[in-house]
Amino acid sequence: MMQNVHLAPETDEDDLYSGYNDYNPTYDTEELENDTAFQQAVRTSHGRRPPDGVTRPMTAVRAAGFTKGALRGSAFDPLGQSWGPAPPLEARSEDSPEEKIRQLEKKVNELVEESCIANSCGDLKLALEKAKDAGRKERVLVRQREQVTRPENINLDLTYSVLFNLASQYSANEMYAEALNTYQVIVKNKMFSNAGRLKVNMGNIYLKQRNYSKAIKFYRMALDQIPSVHKEMRIKIMQNIGVTFIKTGQYSDAISSFEHIMSMAPNLKAGFNLILSYFAIGDREKMKKSFQKLIAVPLEIDEDDKYISPSDDPHTNLVIEAIKNDHLRQMERERKAMAEKYIMTAAKLIAPVIETSFAVGYDWCVEVVKASQYVELANDLEINKAITYLRQKDFNQAVETLKMFEKKDSRVKSAAATNLSFLYYLENEFAQASSYADLAVNSDRYNPSALTNKGNTVFANGDYEKAAEFYKEALRNDCSCTEALYNIGLTYKKLNRLDEALDCFLKLHAILRNSAQVLYQIANVYELMEDPSQAMEWLMQLISVVPTDSRALSKLGGLYDSEGDKSQAFQYYYESYRYFPSNIEVIEWLGAYYIDTQFCEKAIQYFERASLIQPTQVKWQLMVASCFRRSGNYQKALDTYKDIHRKFPENVECLRFLVRLCTDIGLKEVQEYATKLKRLEKMKEIREQRIKSGRDSSGCPRGRRDGSAGSDSGQNCSAGSKGERLSAQLRALPGTDEPYESSSNKEPGECLWVCWDGRGADASIWGSVGVSETQTKLVVTWEAFLLTSGCSLLTMSLTGSTFAVFPVPLMSPSALKPRCLLCGSTWPSNRKTQNCSQKENGRG
Repeated sequence: MMQNVHLAPETDEDDLYSGYNDYNPTYDTEELENDTAFQQAVRTSHGRRPPDGVTRPMTAVRAAGFTKGALRGSAFDPLGQSWGPAPPLEARSEDSPEEKIRQLEKKVNELVEESCIANSCGDLKLALEKAKDAGRKERVLVRQREQVTRPENINLDLTYSVLFNLASQYSANEMYAEALNTYQVIVKNKMFSNAGRLKVNMGNIYLKQRNYSKAIKFYRMALDQIPSVHKEMRIKIMQNIGVTFIKTGQYSDAISSFEHIMSMAPNLKAGFNLILSYFAIGDREKMKKSFQKLIAVPLEIDEDDKYISPSDDPHTNLVIEAIKNDHLRQMERERKAMAEKYIMTAAKLIAPVIETSFAVGYDWCVEVVKASQYVELANDLEINKAITYLRQKDFNQAVETLKMFEKKDSRVKSAAATNLSFLYYLENEFAQASSYADLAVNSDRYNPSALTNKGNTVFANGDYEKAAEFYKEALRNDCSCTEALYNIGLTYKKLNRLDEALDCFLKLHAILRNSAQVLYQIANVYELMEDPSQAMEWLMQLISVVPTDSRALSKLGGLYDSEGDKSQAFQYYYESYRYFPSNIEVIEWLGAYYIDTQFCEKAIQYFERASLIQPTQVKWQLMVASCFRRSGNYQKALDTYKDIHRKFPENVECLRFLVRLCTDIGLKEVQEYATKLKRLEKMKEIREQRIKSGRDSSGCPRGRRDGSAGSDSGQNCSAGSKGERLSAQLRALPGTDEPYESSSNKEPGECLWVCWDGRGADASIWGSVGVSETQTKLVVTWEAFLLTSGCSLLTMSLTGSTFAVFPVPLMSPSALKPRCLLCGSTWPSNRKTQNCSQKENGRG
């Protein structure tokens, strides 16, 4: 059994595991830190060799930390971190050409960015300066690169961006010649790829310069250089070509361009321009087809249902709230609003011409719109139809059209009722306006226009507090409702709440910066608050907006006059007169100013103009004569006073100056004018006494007619009432400075009839009023009769007579036996016109 068992020999044979601890001294790294040659080789490992005669060790084959030294207690440090920090990097030399080029290139890029940012912020001048600075530095950069490197190493992209930005800034600043030169530099440089597309920009500049032939030329050159794969860009260029053809009146060529666009890639602008082109040539059928194409243009926006939460999931609701008003949603709204604007404008344009009447045309447009995706626009078109009726002054048809909406949905009903309320308000039918305003508010309580109209109707009825409440509610629903804000300011003015009114108008001024009405209201409120300096400041702003407003100029002149600054007041009054030379207040102030400054000759022209504007006002002609007299031109003054006396024979002031002038000059006419003056002064005194007695008698107590005592009392009161009525008639007579005008047309030769009731007047009245054969002054005699007759008289026109006087109570003329005041003849039985003998003899 043991024949196959082999025992290990006891002889000293080689150990199987021997030799593993033996190593070549070449690989001993224990003393490498102290090896001078090795350390020098490590420090010079970037290409420099140690001095000759020193053998460089083979460090690449060194073990990754697994050395004999590790077993002897040294720390494991394969990365050599225990050797301390690495030596510092060598400092970059700023004086080197490469570094200078790099810094200059960075500065050019920064200038281009700053120029673009300034342009986006609206500071076009700064953007142009930055672009010019970038261009200068870029040219310096190119020269430095040519000195250091070869020309093919120049940064063409940087050069292109600098030139393109400079051309764009020139164009934005309307420096079109410089922009075209810069674009030419880019286009002619063959090293710039796709530079030919910039000919579109050159075409745009020529279009702004109205050089349409060159614009079309450059558009077509750009179109030839753009490959067909860039479909969208080619469509835009063709659209520019079509618009240019419309500008030149070449509608057939424009139609070709827009038809091609609508067949390849239809869009709203091209469709609208196509309708305009067909409208220009008057093609009805093509207008209809183009309108249908415009309606069919896809909007490519999401439906509103997308933004309505289908469940109560809070996470879903949060997402919908986040996207409901984001930038994409705002863009969709803008696109939809633009589409509705194009469709409404096109419908209003073609409706009056596509059919026999505009009403039929509107009906066709409404039917087409109802069958499209813009169903809600149909009602707006119907309202526009009513507005077109208004423009044609067909009020009834407009009202009928708007009343058709009373049975439709609330939004449309509210809009129609709002328009109806406004129409009735303009016609001062406030009851109807209020009724339809209530209907509009009930249909849509959040309609600010309806609430404003309701407030207007309440304002017209004088209930300012309630009107303010409606305006406030309109502002709560729409804070941008400028009409409500303006009206509430007016309401606060009516309520004398000036601080609140000023606050409203200042808020409105922040919204409507250049509104003349708002500026005037602010100035007016400051004037009511007795702050003239602020009022003048706001009126100055108003004049800067409307420099030809004569009312604002005169208002500002009045404020300066109240402050005592006559020179500034004269400047603004004169400007007001220059723009509107018919304002009596301005004319009067200018005339008075020249009189105060002792320039009476210059005042004459203003008072002459006033007398032309108001020929029945004697004071302007008196002022003209006074200016002649003050300036020493007595003859001209005398002629003017005589002319005034012929027109206004009852004017006492004119007679006084005539007497004075005739006395100073020594004319014989002084006695005649003195007699007339004395008579007029006596008449004036009698008039005043009569008025005074009438007022005294009007205080009689009213008694009852009961027995004899009551009868006496009644008679006394009757006399008082007669005196009161007579006083009223006397006050209605013309004054001394007014021309006498009859209430009926007098024919020369007719009798002047008069009659009385016999109580207090008889035939002796002729003597008391001074009627004699030589009396020729009809007006004086007539007025004196009214003053001294003692009767209660009533004037009226009768058939066959010129002027008649009847007692009160009114009786038939035949019963009173009227006489002619001049010739004394009795009333004819046939009541026909009777010639007056006194007038025929030349005494009437």
